[in-house]
Amino acid sequence: MGAASCAMLLLLALSVCAQPGTGLPPRHMDSVVQIVEALEASEPGFTVPELARALGGCGTPGCRAVLGEPPDVPAAPPALPGEQWLLFTQLLRRDDDAAPEGGAVLAPDGSTVALGPLFAGIEVGLKRATGCPTPPIEPPIDALYAVTIAEALGTSFLLARGADGHQATLGPAGCWDDVDDPQNYTLLGPPSPIPDAIAIGAMDGVLLGAQLAREPIPLAELLRGYYGTGNGTEKGRPPSSYRRRDFGVLTGPGKLEEEVVAMLRVLRELPPTQELLENVGPEEMVAIARQAARDFTEVYVECPAIVPRCMWGARPYRGTPKPLTLPLGSIYIHHTFSPSDPCRTFATCARAMRAMQRFHQDTRGWDDIGYSFVVGSDGYLYQGRGWHWVGAHTKGYNSKGYGVGYVGDFSATLPDPDTIALVRDELLPCAVRTGRLHHNYTLRGHRQLGHTDCPGNSLFHEIETWHGFK
Repeated sequence: MGAASCAMLLLLALSVCAQPGTGLPPRHMDSVVQIVEALEASEPGFTVPELARALGGCGTPGCRAVLGEPPDVPAAPPALPGEQWLLFTQLLRRDDDAAPEGGAVLAPDGSTVALGPLFAGIEVGLKRATGCPTPPIEPPIDALYAVTIAEALGTSFLLARGADGHQATLGPAGCWDDVDDPQNYTLLGPPSPIPDAIAIGAMDGVLLGAQLAREPIPLAELLRGYYGTGNGTEKGRPPSSYRRRDFGVLTGPGKLEEEVVAMLRVLRELPPTQELLENVGPEEMVAIARQAARDFTEVYVECPAIVPRCMWGARPYRGTPKPLTLPLGSIYIHHTFSPSDPCRTFATCARAMRAMQRFHQDTRGWDDIGYSFVVGSDGYLYQGRGWHWVGAHTKGYNSKGYGVGYVGDFSATLPDPDTIALVRDELLPCAVRTGRLHHNYTLRGHRQLGHTDCPGNSLFHEIETWHGFK
């Protein structure tokens, strides 16, 4: 198949709707979906994966080796107003001084997605679906992983190997200035080469690239179906909220390690990265890849996603928080009772968190929302006091354990199975592995330690079956 035919078959582009009275359109996935739809309906002489590479979305040595040198930057597409083209170029431009998470957008499920690895994975999937080859690489690699996660992961852990042990290799998360009109994204700690937005974009690039390779569909339809629309106002969970589970099923740590090793071997042969790997032998390369795959899997597959306080709109803590002494020995399970309905979207869960914090601070006079973590039925945990600070959830026991509250009244009904598993199968094992909870922890319902029906009869009978219950 010729290059021109491939270009037509890979037709994809981005368009955004500008908000009245503002400069640039919001950095939201809804804007991206709208651009894709607008330019898929037109007939430009380029494709969005090619355009993304032209602007720098695939500017690393490994990505260039896999997908080829980028084409020249075309003129602004006539289908896009100036502010839309400016946003697109800002999201995909790669400068040496630019932060790696700079090309990120807010998704309806509340996660932040970097577009570079997302569209690189999509391009590989489309090429596979249409029979368009990628350049041959020696040693052989899986192009889908190479352009999304393997190069970034291998490079991050390679750079950290000679450091003093304090150099970040993964994360951190970040927060938007305004979730209704996101424009600026700020990291919550020292950056690594793989902040959360890059990791999430990479996982989504793998999942959507693999889906397109099996069943090519219009990209606007693909993105809308995966992310949902409307800034988290739809009912029900979008597939993107299952990315950790689905990436783990598709990939597995063995596959990830294999692809990182393969990518490091490729980087050793590329002139821009030869010097970085000249003193790295085969055994050390495997050790780096194994550590990288293990750590990535723990952080982004086995441990649950936790929405930080600034993302749900938390007020400041009143007073001075008291630190916990870790690891703790107990977990206390609650339900909120009010709100009585489970929250199933980012927007409703964030609203519930703000309402609970107002009640706890203004009515009960506490310094902050009382729970350590709150469990939404949208697939996410929400940070209350968090891992390190004493809460106000179980009187007399706040310094001895974490308080975990399910949003809803579970006196007569249970949370969804996925929501039960979020704590039982993900949060608790993660807390043990990361040294925040003793391996022989004790789990109790709130009612066992105070005069209350919390966490409701149905949920209490459920947790009686969990590991650690006493």
